Amino acid sequence: MNFSITGNIVDVVNQAIFQGEVFIKDGIIEKIERKPINSSRFIIPGFVDAHIHIESSMLIPSEFARLAVVHGTVATVSDPHEIANVLGVAGVRYMIDNGKKVPFKFNFGAPSCVPATKFETAGAEVDVAEIEALMQLDEIKYLAEMMNFPGVLFQDPQVIAKLAAAKKYKKPIDGHAPGLMGDEARKYIEAGISTDHECFTKEEALHKLKLGMKILIREGSAAKNFDALISLLDEYPDMIMFCSDDKHPNELALGHMNEIAARAVSYGIDAMKVLRALSYNPVKHYNLNVGLLQEGDPADFIVVSDLTDFNVQQTFIGGILVASNNESHILPVDEQVVNKFECNKITEKDLEIIPLSNQVRVIEALEGQLITQEIKKDIKNLSENLQSMVEDDVLKLVVVNRYQASKPAVAFVKNFGLKSGAIASSVAHDSHNIIAVGVSDEEIVRAVNLIIDKQGGVSYSNALENLVLPLPVAGLMSNQDGYKVAKEYEMLDCKAKESGARLAAPYMTLSFLALLVIPELKLSDKGLFDGKAFGFTSLFV
Repeated sequence: MNFSITGNIVDVVNQAIFQGEVFIKDGIIEKIERKPINSSRFIIPGFVDAHIHIESSMLIPSEFARLAVVHGTVATVSDPHEIANVLGVAGVRYMIDNGKKVPFKFNFGAPSCVPATKFETAGAEVDVAEIEALMQLDEIKYLAEMMNFPGVLFQDPQVIAKLAAAKKYKKPIDGHAPGLMGDEARKYIEAGISTDHECFTKEEALHKLKLGMKILIREGSAAKNFDALISLLDEYPDMIMFCSDDKHPNELALGHMNEIAARAVSYGIDAMKVLRALSYNPVKHYNLNVGLLQEGDPADFIVVSDLTDFNVQQTFIGGILVASNNESHILPVDEQVVNKFECNKITEKDLEIIPLSNQVRVIEALEGQLITQEIKKDIKNLSENLQSMVEDDVLKLVVVNRYQASKPAVAFVKNFGLKSGAIASSVAHDSHNIIAVGVSDEEIVRAVNLIIDKQGGVSYSNALENLVLPLPVAGLMSNQDGYKVAKEYEMLDCKAKESGARLAAPYMTLSFLALLVIPELKLSDKGLFDGKAFGFTSLFV
């Protein structure tokens, strides 16, 4: 299809804005003419999410694309390590194959840390030979986040071999090193690791920037570092990108990178710097086949009403109109289900805890952060099964191995705020066992068993109702209509909040309480884990 479009053209490569007409032929920008036009709209490069786990949207890639294009997103840099932790390389290939069935530019990485640690049970392993094979694929654009920073610092042979594979094929290496500073940060970066999306203070990000590392400002459903880091875009405009990392379906239905663009401009950042961080910088860093509104480029661009609110009127990918006026034109894909789920249902007896001392360690969840803190709680009755202490907002937390029958791991968490009921999820980073929190053992058991019944999902249970959103694809994603999934997830989120949950994203925060590579205190299916000492710790003090 050949056509042309007029408007105020934003040239992020040459950092100029001018009136003109863009001519598209066979999906490529054939010519751009400067001419006076009568239009208030702006033609800008499409948005790129520079780091996201598509699985976190609970949608398969084709459905993610249907929702994202409405908001002007034309491409993602996607780490498929969630599905890889369940299904290995077969899961990565599933994501690639499904993504090819829609007009959207998915750019997948080879997951570098599967499993993330030896302290949890995962469904698969991706070894050096498999990383080498993935690196040879054109569809694999980079080595995904190297979470094992101790392995980098101490020259673990497997880690070094994975880094070498990426270097061999001249593909960038993503980082993941929360809190790493000083000489350790320097060694990590010198190993060839070029980005980090885990900085939660300006001091940390600035330190890494000065060492030559590019920083991704993250604003997702759970982890929100925008406010802490946004001022860096003014100082280091060529070293900053934006990402969501994890985006739940109900939020994706409402907005994506367009919201970040509008927010950054509202903070006084120059629109050109914002747009370069959302397009030019990731395209150049990851060598993406994504157009930047230049002659000869793929026709990947969006039309917006202005450069303040970034209301998206049209989205084009490869010259195809994929969205207009808040409506997606991408058709649904009838996709197969792949999964791995082998556990048995649990009972209340499985969750019993008889106190071994008069004080227990408690995970303190923090709003908008993946990091947690360790606090201690006194126990009054040492002779009975220790239950959730609802009056103190200290609730029982459970992780159930979903790959084989084994006894659940049990701990306690503060700041969920539930006054009734329980919530559970088979999305539990990174190994994706079942994780649940609740006010009573009975309700926790019901919430977990709802998920086992469906072979994956997110659930809510209280005395009156039992609700579950099935996620049959690897226990992480639905293959159903994305807007329907978003609506059902929104309902579960509301149920949790009606029951007292006060976190902005209770299910998302819950899913990260098993993420051992982020300190301070987490829970795996094997027990309570001290992220600072990087080893198990006792529940009782």
